[in-house]
Amino acid sequence: MAFIDGLISYDYILFGASFILFILFIIFALLLRKKLIVALFFIFLGFATLVLGPTFGYIQMHKYIFKNSTKLLSQKKLNFVQAVVVKGTITNESKFDFGECKITAEVYKVTKNKYKNYLFKLKPFQKMSILEQNLPKGQMREFKIIIEPFRYQKDYNISLGASCK
Repeated sequence: MAFIDGLISYDYILFGASFILFILFIIFALLLRKKLIVALFFIFLGFATLVLGPTFGYIQMHKYIFKNSTKLLSQKKLNFVQAVVVKGTITNESKFDFGECKITAEVYKVTKNKYKNYLFKLKPFQKMSILEQNLPKGQMREFKIIIEPFRYQKDYNISLGASCK
């Protein structure tokens, strides 16, 4: 339900256009039913448009409309408290103002094995998020995230990411 509540008008246009293309491809397949290979191709194209169009269209459109960048300025593990303080910046690189941005700091393990490092990036062992409100286009804002409780004693890396709307 939260996904549907978060849709914007561009999403509805994309979903509607994908559905109309699906209907058009099915109509073409029905009109060309005498040519079996061409009809099957249009049916396959129609279902591919129905499934893949909204999925990849949604992802690419949101990357473009809500484009942002985060930069890690510093990270400091506190001595007397089990926490890490992460400071960074977020920049609105899109052509629209953001109402809210969810900034997430993810902590993952680091080893000497590059393949394990790749796997560790996929599954961070600790996350912390904050919300930043009202970020106008072209503006940069500094933020601070405190990751707690942080008990890990070995090498680690922190990555930042943001999802804006």
